[in-house]
Amino acid sequence: MTVAIDTPVPDFTAPATGGDFSLKGHRGQKVVIYFYPKDNTPGCTTEGMNFRDSYAQFQAAGAQIVGVSRDSLRSHENFKNKLELPFALISDADEAVCKLFGVIKLKKLYGKEHLGIERSTFLIDEKGVLRKEWRGVRVPDHVSEVLAAVQAL
Repeated sequence: MTVAIDTPVPDFTAPATGGDFSLKGHRGQKVVIYFYPKDNTPGCTTEGMNFRDSYAQFQAAGAQIVGVSRDSLRSHENFKNKLELPFALISDADEAVCKLFGVIKLKKLYGKEHLGIERSTFLIDEKGVLRKEWRGVRVPDHVSEVLAAVQAL
């Protein structure tokens, strides 16, 4: 089962920087979950910095941000410290969260096909209902679009 717009997102708990992340633990807050392919790659670094730079505005709108990739907690800790990210990063090595949100896709890199994370973002309201999703994200201007949706919710 994957998530669908205007339906509750099933609760999940996953290992994250700063301790386990539980969706249920964020009821009463909007939650922005963004999935990215890999720590320390150009697009993922830019996306993380864009969310970091807008973090105060997201918080002012009552939203928490969490990033998700298949990288290890150790890799996430280094990435988070290097970029000074003020939000948690989930390590989804078993792809359970990725599968819940349906973001594992067949991708091509240098002519070879492999399964990887399709850059995607999801906006969950205070009651745990999925309100908006962005799939196949292009990094430029994406964070400002997500912020506008959070503020409009």
